[in-house]
Amino acid sequence: MDHTNKPAWWRQPFPWVLIGFLTAGGFLLFTEHRAHVLGVLPFLLLLLCPVMHLFMHHGHGGRSGQRRNADDRLNETHHD
Repeated sequence: MDHTNKPAWWRQPFPWVLIGFLTAGGFLLFTEHRAHVLGVLPFLLLLLCPVMHLFMHHGHGGRSGQRRNADDRLNETHHD
């Protein structure tokens, strides 16, 4: 199978047509449904708080930060 004769994906028309279609569709959806999209933003901010809490605290499971600090202090005393 010889892949050297195939043009790069960006030289073919289909990806450019798809990008143009998605761009035009996204623009029309946003302009026609702007009130719906902007009305959801406050709720997305409220939803962002618990999601960030889960990812930032890693589920409160391991207490790895406290254990890591104790291990660092132990290593410092042994290296002196």
